[in-house]
Amino acid sequence: MTPSTAEDARWDVLTAELQGRLDQGEQILWTGRPQQGLLLRKGELLGIPFSALWCGFAIFWESQVLTHNAPWFFALWGIPFILIGVYLVVGRFIVDAWRRQRTVYAVTDRRALILSGLRTPSLKSLDIEGLTDIELQDDGADRGTLVLGLSPMNNAANFLGRGWPGTAAYMAPAFERIDDAASVLRVIREARKRAKDRA
Repeated sequence: MTPSTAEDARWDVLTAELQGRLDQGEQILWTGRPQQGLLLRKGELLGIPFSALWCGFAIFWESQVLTHNAPWFFALWGIPFILIGVYLVVGRFIVDAWRRQRTVYAVTDRRALILSGLRTPSLKSLDIEGLTDIELQDDGADRGTLVLGLSPMNNAANFLGRGWPGTAAYMAPAFERIDDAASVLRVIREARKRAKDRA
């Protein structure tokens, strides 16, 4: 599928932002972006029944309060739970897609870079020589995820998925669902080898 003009413009802005954050003499070897659009990961399938139950119970609570003329406090009490439920059922997928629209990855001769942010982009920078624990996860359809390092909470966070509030802080940095991840892994390994040879 050909990217839209808006996606092309967003990509141009992100890559220009990334170029502006390079060190003097640093060279980009590869750039890419995560898969776009709404995405349901394997680990998130188990979270769907919980989120549906939460949202359903919150709506049931609110409807009972409103139909039985309960005090206004109880009606107000249910509103945050409904909002949380709606976020868990659909909102988290929209926020996750929005985040991936605003994400660009790069490998340079010195670093692995992740530029991302819902509003203001922030840069995650990993020294290329320090990337010794890289996991290649096959996501199918010629896509894969490169997990750049280890995190003690990574398995739990992967189970919940990146769309759940707060899980991203506990996950290792990753080039998520990129095209031809195996070739990108080779680029990282070659850059790391050259960096070690220079040292």
